[in-house]
Amino acid sequence: MLSLLRAVTALAFVRLVVAGVSERRYSGIPNTFPSLLSCSSQVPVFSCENASLIQNTCCSPTPGGLVLATQFWDTHTGLEEQGQKLPKGSWTIHGLWPDNCDGSFQQYCDFSRQYDPAPSPATLSDGTIIPPWEGPGVDTFIKDFGLNKFWINQGAPNAAFWAHEFSKHATCTSTFDVKCYGPDYKEHEEVINFFDAAIRAFHRYPSFDILAASGIVPSNKTSYTLQQITTAINTQIGVTPFIGCSHNGTVLSELWYFHHVLGTEQYGSFKPLDSTSPSTCSQTAPIWYFERTPSSEQEVRA
Repeated sequence: MLSLLRAVTALAFVRLVVAGVSERRYSGIPNTFPSLLSCSSQVPVFSCENASLIQNTCCSPTPGGLVLATQFWDTHTGLEEQGQKLPKGSWTIHGLWPDNCDGSFQQYCDFSRQYDPAPSPATLSDGTIIPPWEGPGVDTFIKDFGLNKFWINQGAPNAAFWAHEFSKHATCTSTFDVKCYGPDYKEHEEVINFFDAAIRAFHRYPSFDILAASGIVPSNKTSYTLQQITTAINTQIGVTPFIGCSHNGTVLSELWYFHHVLGTEQYGSFKPLDSTSPSTCSQTAPIWYFERTPSSEQEVRA
């Protein structure tokens, strides 16, 4: 009876996901998604919580089951004259990262899908040199469906940043493996699928509004404490993300939201977790959440 219940639950989960994906055909997003029917026999389990039950790595991120949705707060891009601006009233996307369950991570796992023109790091820990991509930018083979609004680079074109994030992180996420897309796979569809997933994960956490709800807004005159920032976020989402600061821990710059995932990283259910990494912000010094230069922002929510 228990086995039957698990099978029914798994099939129901897959049907819900497939139904949700089917609806996306009319949303303007390209039809790029893995073959989820192969997951119908997979016992539903959150990543990192019982890895022995995960038999198909296309159905759950393995081993990178600690999934981080990461965000930046920058005050300028350096390419404003080229029209590359930050979204008004919003943080920006850093990426969607597949950390291992113990907090370690892999990077640049598949050189055949390495589109980063300036790999960082340039060499893996075993001494392997990561070959820079010399072909066309990823913006030439993806359809723009919001990347230029919320996924903004600093000091270089946006597409270079997107390529970096896919090449460094998505190639180490098992649910984006080419084999997961079945016999009808089309070149680069997993790239688009990753960007879509990262954008949806980003929209789970409207960090600007979460902080503003507790009176924490960008200011060049008022500073905050780490405790104020931590409490503001925890009050809204029930967990504490990684809170990152630059300039010796005094300038707020990053937020990383941690999760375990039930199902694929693309379409599964995200369970929020407390950060496994300590904050790099000062425990005692004032923390600045600086305003952006007005000419560095643009309205994207209209």
